[in-house]
Amino acid sequence: MAQQRMLQFVTVEKQTPEKRPPNLRKEDFGEIYREYAAEKAAEQSGRCSQCGVPYCQTHCPLHNNIPDWLRLTAEGRLQEAYELSQATNTFPEICGRICPQDRLCEGNCVIEQSGHGTVTIGAVEKYLTDTAWEMGWVKPIKPHAERGESVGIIGAGPGGLAAADVLRRAGVQVTVYDRYDRAGGLMTYGIPGFKLEKPVVMQRIEQLAEAGVKFALNCNVGEDVSFNALRGQHDAVIIATGVYKSRALEAAGANAGGVVRAIDYLTASNRKSFGDDVPEFDSGELNAEGRRVVVIGGGDTAMDCVRTAIRQGATSVKCLYRRDRTNMPGSQREVANAEEEGVEFVWQTAPKGFEVNDSGAISAVMVEKMRLGRPDATGRRAPEVIDGADYSEPADLVVMALGFEPEDLPTLWGEPALEVTRWGTVKANFRTHETEIPGVYAVGDIVRGASLVVWAIRDGREAGDAVLTYLNAPAQVAAE
Repeated sequence: MAQQRMLQFVTVEKQTPEKRPPNLRKEDFGEIYREYAAEKAAEQSGRCSQCGVPYCQTHCPLHNNIPDWLRLTAEGRLQEAYELSQATNTFPEICGRICPQDRLCEGNCVIEQSGHGTVTIGAVEKYLTDTAWEMGWVKPIKPHAERGESVGIIGAGPGGLAAADVLRRAGVQVTVYDRYDRAGGLMTYGIPGFKLEKPVVMQRIEQLAEAGVKFALNCNVGEDVSFNALRGQHDAVIIATGVYKSRALEAAGANAGGVVRAIDYLTASNRKSFGDDVPEFDSGELNAEGRRVVVIGGGDTAMDCVRTAIRQGATSVKCLYRRDRTNMPGSQREVANAEEEGVEFVWQTAPKGFEVNDSGAISAVMVEKMRLGRPDATGRRAPEVIDGADYSEPADLVVMALGFEPEDLPTLWGEPALEVTRWGTVKANFRTHETEIPGVYAVGDIVRGASLVVWAIRDGREAGDAVLTYLNAPAQVAAE
């Protein structure tokens, strides 16, 4: 009977959740995808082929047991399906919303490769967890016994929170330190609400706080408290700071008024969604309303910026990217959503400089056209400038979304023993995430460089387990 509910991909077509019409969704910051109904979630889950070697699971950084919870969903066993998804993923409702499934699980679905259209894994995962919250299946975190050891976690993003979850469930005392006034990292202040509504993040943070995780917010390590002090206060420390230093563009006029960093622009917008007082937004400095906006970059951050500008009421929004659509790093799904909402992509272009008016504000971007040449060291075709094809693109607001780099933590924290790579990322063991300093671990983007939320979650979970092994080691030695 159960098998009859599966293998429906031959007769049932792929159907993604309905999107709100572009003319409506660009008027607010609500999520654009509607929720599956129970029948539709079961129908789409039943398309899974239950293949013996599930490539979807293999290509998921968390190795979620996707085929099994799809089968349970198809059978209507939703609570069991949720519990199975939660077993390997600290934040399944967040991954269901913001993971690039087209590059991970869904992009490697066997029936997708055979031409039948992928199973909509992300949408089912989102549906399962949202249903679990509504039905009360998400249980409070209650350790079986309290432990005396404490762990300090620097950074309240997905990696730090995932580690806190693992450690607190084991009864360890956990304090999370973060420079911002709210926990969540880029999930809170970097990703717009139309991809990840903030109550979805806040409910997980509240769950951790109710479980006894302490949050020391507005705390900048290296200024408000020293790294050495944290090491002295805790039995182990996990570095999960992420990477927040924006890559700069060395070009004439780059410091003009109206040229802003993507992280500042997105943070201001997200703060407004919380109802915060944001002077830089109210003054127009970080607000696209009524302005000609140019976003420079081709990653997911650039996609967040162009779609935010549309919702703020920009006169026009253009995105400059030096390669073509096929070679851009951002999600193709996000590009399609942006185009539907009115964003214009200008492929194979790059800024050469900026024209500045008499008041010191940006008036135009000097653009040079590119063509793709031979592959570079990464295997991607390198962009080359086309001589004599420059032109000016009028602009009132330019958002630089060129990616992020790690801050110089050894210098900022006065800790030269903290080893970093030539890229500035912290050196850590690939499996245990321990650094060269005993009892100090590092996870997420500060180790990998700018990456995906799901990878940070995986690192945090692994580091949490490694820290438990480390904390148990003295007791084992004493017992011997």
